Amino acid sequence: METRKNQSLVFAVNGHRFEVSNIHPSTTLLEFLRTQTSFKSVKLSCGEGGCGACIVLLSKYDPVYDQVEDFTVSSCLTLLCSVNGCSITTAEGIGNSKNGFHPIQERFSGFHASQCGFCTPGMCVSLFGALVNADKTNRPERRPGFSKLTVSEAEKCIAGNLCRCTGYRPIIDACKSFATDVDMEDLGFNSFWRKGENKEVKLSRLPSYDRKSATCVFPEFLKKEILAGANLDYQGYDWYCPVSLEQLKGLLQSDKANEGTSMKIIVGNTGVGYYKELLHHDTYIDLRYIPELSIIRKDPSGIEIGAAVTIYKAIEALNKGNEGEFNLEDGLVFKKIADHMEKIASVFIRNTASVGGNLIMAQRKHFPSDIATILLSVDAIVDIMTGQTHEKLTLEEFLGRPPLDSKSVLLSIKIPCWGSSRDVSSDTYTKLLYETYRAAPRPLGNALPYLNAAFLAEVSLCKNSTGRMLKNCRLAFGACGTKHSIRVREVEEFLSGKLMCIDVLYEAIKLLESLVMLEDGTSSAAYRSSLAVGFLFEFLSPLTDCNVKISDGLLNGYNSTLLFKNSNQERDEFGEIKFPTLLSSSKQVIQLNKEYHPVGEPTTKTGAILQASGEAIYVDDIPSPKNCLYGAIIYSTEPLARVKGIKFKPGSSPDGVITVISSEDIPGVNLGSKMVFGTEPLFADELTVGVGQRIAFVVADTQKNADIAANLAVIDYDKENLEPPILSVEEAVKRGSFYKVPSFLDPKQVGDLSKGMAEADHRILSAEITLGSQYYFYMETQTALAVPDEDNCMVVYSSTQCPEFAHDTIARCLGVPGHNVRVITRRLGGGFGGKAVKAIAVATACAVAAYKLQRPVRIYVNRKTDMIMAGGRHPMKITYSVGFKANGKITALKLDILIDSGMFVDASPVMPKCILSALKKYDWGALSFDIKLCKTNLPSRAAMRAPGEVQASYIAEAVIEHVTSTLSMDVDSVRNINLHTHSSLDLFFTSSAGERLQYTLPSIWDKLATSSSFYHRVEMIKEFNRYHIWKKRGISRVPIVHEVNLRATPAKVSVLHDGSIVVEVGGIEMGQGLWTKVKQMTAYALSLVKCGGTDDLLEKIRVIEADTLSTIQGGLTAGSTTSESSCEAVRLCCNILVERLVPLKERLMEQMASMEWEMLILQAYLNSVNLSASTLYVPNSSTMHYLNYGAAVSEVEVNLITGETTNLRTDIIYDCGKSLNPAVDLGQIEGAYVQGIGFFMLEEYPTNSDGLVTANGTWTYKIPTVDTIPKQFNVEILNSGNHNNQVLSSKASGEPPLTLAVSVHCATRAAIREARQQLVSWSGRNESDSTFQLKVPATMPTVKELCGLDSIQKFLQWTIGKNRG
Repeated sequence: METRKNQSLVFAVNGHRFEVSNIHPSTTLLEFLRTQTSFKSVKLSCGEGGCGACIVLLSKYDPVYDQVEDFTVSSCLTLLCSVNGCSITTAEGIGNSKNGFHPIQERFSGFHASQCGFCTPGMCVSLFGALVNADKTNRPERRPGFSKLTVSEAEKCIAGNLCRCTGYRPIIDACKSFATDVDMEDLGFNSFWRKGENKEVKLSRLPSYDRKSATCVFPEFLKKEILAGANLDYQGYDWYCPVSLEQLKGLLQSDKANEGTSMKIIVGNTGVGYYKELLHHDTYIDLRYIPELSIIRKDPSGIEIGAAVTIYKAIEALNKGNEGEFNLEDGLVFKKIADHMEKIASVFIRNTASVGGNLIMAQRKHFPSDIATILLSVDAIVDIMTGQTHEKLTLEEFLGRPPLDSKSVLLSIKIPCWGSSRDVSSDTYTKLLYETYRAAPRPLGNALPYLNAAFLAEVSLCKNSTGRMLKNCRLAFGACGTKHSIRVREVEEFLSGKLMCIDVLYEAIKLLESLVMLEDGTSSAAYRSSLAVGFLFEFLSPLTDCNVKISDGLLNGYNSTLLFKNSNQERDEFGEIKFPTLLSSSKQVIQLNKEYHPVGEPTTKTGAILQASGEAIYVDDIPSPKNCLYGAIIYSTEPLARVKGIKFKPGSSPDGVITVISSEDIPGVNLGSKMVFGTEPLFADELTVGVGQRIAFVVADTQKNADIAANLAVIDYDKENLEPPILSVEEAVKRGSFYKVPSFLDPKQVGDLSKGMAEADHRILSAEITLGSQYYFYMETQTALAVPDEDNCMVVYSSTQCPEFAHDTIARCLGVPGHNVRVITRRLGGGFGGKAVKAIAVATACAVAAYKLQRPVRIYVNRKTDMIMAGGRHPMKITYSVGFKANGKITALKLDILIDSGMFVDASPVMPKCILSALKKYDWGALSFDIKLCKTNLPSRAAMRAPGEVQASYIAEAVIEHVTSTLSMDVDSVRNINLHTHSSLDLFFTSSAGERLQYTLPSIWDKLATSSSFYHRVEMIKEFNRYHIWKKRGISRVPIVHEVNLRATPAKVSVLHDGSIVVEVGGIEMGQGLWTKVKQMTAYALSLVKCGGTDDLLEKIRVIEADTLSTIQGGLTAGSTTSESSCEAVRLCCNILVERLVPLKERLMEQMASMEWEMLILQAYLNSVNLSASTLYVPNSSTMHYLNYGAAVSEVEVNLITGETTNLRTDIIYDCGKSLNPAVDLGQIEGAYVQGIGFFMLEEYPTNSDGLVTANGTWTYKIPTVDTIPKQFNVEILNSGNHNNQVLSSKASGEPPLTLAVSVHCATRAAIREARQQLVSWSGRNESDSTFQLKVPATMPTVKELCGLDSIQKFLQWTIGKNRG
């Protein structure tokens, strides 16, 4: 067998031809695009196909049919060698500033769907791919101005894309605006039309969309160079594309293979997203060009799918099997298999991941495969080739074998037909029943399941009997803590031939319980077992109903029949009422303020369209300077140990390593960050004092090589004669390990605790709750670039929230004067507090390496390292005692809070003040507290968005709920009675309560009850819960009172010769719209010069990047108020300029009738008027503090079988004062709220026993996605005014709304309470203990446990007893 080797790859990127030779086969498409082309829109975020930031559209030409196939792929997983002959389209190729923007990009900007913008290019490519493919279908011609895409497809096309900023609602609206079946009234707030305009006007205002917009042109030059696949050789590394099984056999039996060469067989390479590879392989074999592996065959016996067929194409083929090619029963089975496959991973993974590859991972590595489970249930057959032999096995046999060796290849999978092979007796009606099940953190996929299952059975209904008999059962379970998917044969045999009744169902479930044995170490083992029971119950229970009729097809109405014979009220237990998977509707109520035009206008975010086209520059997009090197951090995996040395793993020789930088290489002070509260070292010296602490910095010739080297580094530890590490707050208390809180940050007690407790009718003493951490999950990880400059200077580009602090730290670490260092920050791809102190050390490490090597050094921290070192939100343990009256009025609250601050102080001293600030949203009567900052050997915690305040919102509601359950009262009435009066507000917030008119919470509280129909829905939910056994709903209304503080902020405004304006501010743009508001303020303040042309000043203004040698005293961008303080600083600068320009204008106006802005500026230059002004805005005591108010109502539905919580609806009213930009503030409210949902409901940040983070990627850490936000999401921005001490009467919006997400948690608690009461009623007791703690986050296992892991068994026992009684 001869495989000819080509010398180069040929492909196109955005229409440009690329011919590449000498490329390592392990090079990904993402690496190539970012390092070898000018196209930077493809972003590295997770590096494992789990976020969508790196998506591109891949186009393949088929010369036989003269057709182009277009599909989105994850470029971080796609190997460059696999794109030979393909055309790649990035966001820049869809549209750009030079050739014109695409309607997708214009609508993303106009619908305010981009904040930090790091995810936006990937979102746009996902939508573009969906539009291209929809418009290629033979669907009816679309409406003018729309595509053939449906609303459902528009929503789902971005289901695999992550966004941490927006909350997804505006992104969904931008996508839906292209859908042919969209109702224009359902599209949310945007910059294209105003409320009240009719549909025709709205459509005319949208950026036009036509067939040309949905065309992806395949380059003609590439059609002429179609290659079957490239065979390449690079420095001993080989890439082969065999085109026949004979060639493949030859490769597998070659001398290289027999000599133990590392060989990798690939199709889509998506498996490396889960199973990371530290070392390169010697040989790569691409199977996609072998016809036998890529074909789909259909015949009367079933569907055979080649092992290299992608999951997407398998879904397509299975769906077509439901279009008349097979009998109805088989077609429906194929359709259900396809439907389940659509919940695997995300569309851009399914487009390239192969069915065979998924099964091989399940067989070799015990991957928790859904495909293995669903195919196991239908007796799939696999074809294996080993050498010259072919072997056909059942999938069950295949999975049970020892791991397949590297010379064996899976060729195909056969899914048999069932309907045509059955023997149907004349005495019975027999039909096929098939269902698949999946419980996962995200409904639409992009998440591994807790458990999957698939059940098949023949159901016979005897003519002379009402019973249903089961035959030929196939019960398959997967991801259940076993090595691979399994059949539960004992239960199958038990059920076979039995007439279904409740007693048989109960016995089957008891048998299943005894058989599902999970391996030791399986997470949530009891929960997974309960899911197995739940799925079987869900499958079999409808068969116990006598009224089920069998007609053509599957059991008629299987998913909507009565659950049991006598349960007439259970009309819709398993699917009759189905809510849309995604956002169904939303409403935004905005009050515009035109008093300070253009301030108050909902202008689009500055730079949003550049973010959509991928042309916005982030730190890692800056082209690498000549001779640039790359760094990676080596961190400690031990919480407390001496560091004796660092070496690489035996037998490994990392490529491209230049040096390893440690504390010994620091020319100045070993300083990693410097804050007012303390410092931390850049690298550990002899002793590492915390897990995740920086030990060293490895420098290599590429980022990949640096990351590999860091992974291969082995640290030699010595723990002899060291005390045990402190790994808990309890241990810190025992050993007296605390940080001090400065007196100026020490909050004051309120009232007399003893008196308050004495006045109480009831008391709860020493109740405990705990709260875990949360990871920032900014889409752009920590990154920096350091470039040595002349005269011993250093220029550092850093993605940081505080360039000034980074500047000072770098100068001290290098041992140079401050003027030798310049830190530049343009924009951040998300921050949320994680790029404040944490970013300083990353920039400093680059600077130290660059200083030593006198070469540029950059780093882009990989997601795993970032998650391990980040620290995140502060975990804490809370003990509270509370006294209260019989009517629910609380008279005293005592809190003891232990905060895990980690190994270094960071910003932890602000926590007590932040906690108390948010906790004081209720009138506690008297409030006493003891808050300790515990110093542990765990990662140091930072001030994550709403630091302490989000935890305090939970603490406050937990206390309220506890009081409510003790008194058996309605929780909303208890909240209501404990809301502040203005007098009590003034007592709790002595310096920031403001005037009575400024206290808007009471009116918000009442208004929200009306606008959300709160009281009516409370009654409706009671009715719903009365009639539904397996679904319960809850609703909750919560308030916030949130204190914010303004800080000193600098600004500089300069007017250039042509009248254009340059603005510099200390605040950093990180998605919160700071630049946008600053531009609006500049335009307003300069318009006060009152000359011609000032109405259009907004387009003449540019806000430029922060430069620590240009604008000093920039401080920290945090705390929600930097936008408004930057605006005020700019206003002061503009006032100075107006004072200088007005006298000149008045003199000139004596000589001419009118004066245009450009002429005025020209004359100012000629008259030597200083047209640059700088200032430092320093808030005074009356403006430094103020309170924010808001309230939310959330309604959820809990599935008692799986523990899944669906957020049905959220209504928010939030007081923004006179909003500086309501579009920006709306985005902040929605985005913060959804980030809060992540904290309260989804995001687990676990560690091992040493404190090392174990959820270190998108596979294990789940932030909210489009399918986990409220189905109905309504937000009203209250334009209250009456805030004359604030910046143009505006108020902050960045952090306070995050705390409103506790409403979802409280609503979930309410639903669980209903479930628990029902559970108790089945045991025969009349009353239940309604007091329970719902953990944060309230994940599916947590919710299910509280609802009863054995609820199904208890229900069946109760039903059986009831029937017998």
